[in-house]
Amino acid sequence: MRAQMKAMEGRIETLEGQLGAANARADAATQAARNAEQSAAESASVAAAAKETAAKAASATPPAPAGNPSSSQSPIQVVWKGAPEFRSDNGWSFKPRGRLQVDVGAVNAPSGLDPAASNHLGVSTELRRAYLGFDGTMPGGFGYRFEVDLANSSVVINDMYLTYKAGKNVTLALGNQKPNTGLEDMTSDLFTSFMERASFVGAFGFERRVGLNAQYLGKTVLVQGGVFSDDPNSLNNDYDKSWSMDGRVVAMPQVAGGTLHLGGSVHWRTLNDSIPSVTYQSRPFIHTTDLRLLSAPVSDARNELGLGLEAAWIKGRFHATSETYWQKVRRVGFADPTFNGGYAEVGYMLTHDDTPYKAGVFERIRPHDGFDKGGLGAVQLNVRYDWLNLNDAGIVGGREQTAGISALWIPTDYVRFILNYGHIWVKDSPVLVNGTDSDYGVDSFGMRAQFDF
Repeated sequence: MRAQMKAMEGRIETLEGQLGAANARADAATQAARNAEQSAAESASVAAAAKETAAKAASATPPAPAGNPSSSQSPIQVVWKGAPEFRSDNGWSFKPRGRLQVDVGAVNAPSGLDPAASNHLGVSTELRRAYLGFDGTMPGGFGYRFEVDLANSSVVINDMYLTYKAGKNVTLALGNQKPNTGLEDMTSDLFTSFMERASFVGAFGFERRVGLNAQYLGKTVLVQGGVFSDDPNSLNNDYDKSWSMDGRVVAMPQVAGGTLHLGGSVHWRTLNDSIPSVTYQSRPFIHTTDLRLLSAPVSDARNELGLGLEAAWIKGRFHATSETYWQKVRRVGFADPTFNGGYAEVGYMLTHDDTPYKAGVFERIRPHDGFDKGGLGAVQLNVRYDWLNLNDAGIVGGREQTAGISALWIPTDYVRFILNYGHIWVKDSPVLVNGTDSDYGVDSFGMRAQFDF
């Protein structure tokens, strides 16, 4: 009986162990079921939230334009070129642009100058340019630029045109733009070596006009030609029917380790009786004064014929350039005068920087060691001889010769300071000294601070 009871006790202990193990497995299964249920609930919650977010995004995103389903999916790239430029893969781009030039100038002339002219002597300050605009590209090979000048508390259209890339080397431009003149006039005013361009550029009325222009740009050849009407302000008068044809050809071969620039331009303009006379005149080497020491009014003008020659050589820090231009005016009942002007210049970078040149014009100087890199920036010196002759065919508008020197300091790519001085020898000027003397000397001094983006 004791043996049986002991055996029964052993079986009971075994059954109790098996029961404990079964209960443990049951508890584990129950916990696993609870965990699975919780995970399923959380997954359902995440899926619902994702679905709601997708629905909101779909309702906030405008549909793609018809015919261009991928436009809304094009990523926007932003690069910095003095200002942010926004680009997309489908050909669109947009960049704001602007410039500001503040000039201080002084003119010194002999005492006894005509009283009306004397008021323009001395020191004066001018907001020379205050441009604001934008440019960019569009799908299909098109481009655009719009820019206005706000310097004189008024809005004046500067560049305003549409371009089309007609081929690898051919570009068309329609709108208000520069006609095809010479090297210095086609170079941006941001990059000129003196505060003002050559005297003949201002005297012969080079300006932007509304027209259609074509350009072929090869590796060593540039050909430009176009048909132009007048500037936008003049076109507000419907009796202004003047128009012109302007062309320019430039060769740019590599010679003696540098770039040789040889070019020529032609300008023919008919006035169509809209302008009975034209006046050619110039300021004394700076723009801060309204004094004109040379002035040649030409009455009964019918058309203009202009011919220009240009040459330059650029190598590293050094550049030499020269231009000359003849302007002939055809008149009715009078002799046809031919006026002439030009300049010769050499310049040198005192710092380890190059004088940049590209596609028939001078480009932006980018200091190798600018202020933004802890350096001094770029420094350039230039000397120039400039002449203008407005005497011919019985018209005495005066003659002048100018010796000038300029110093440029470019601390960064987009900031520039200019100092320039010029001595002008004037002969046959319509502005007299002491009522009789038309031959005398004038000194002019100018300073400019500019930035652009």
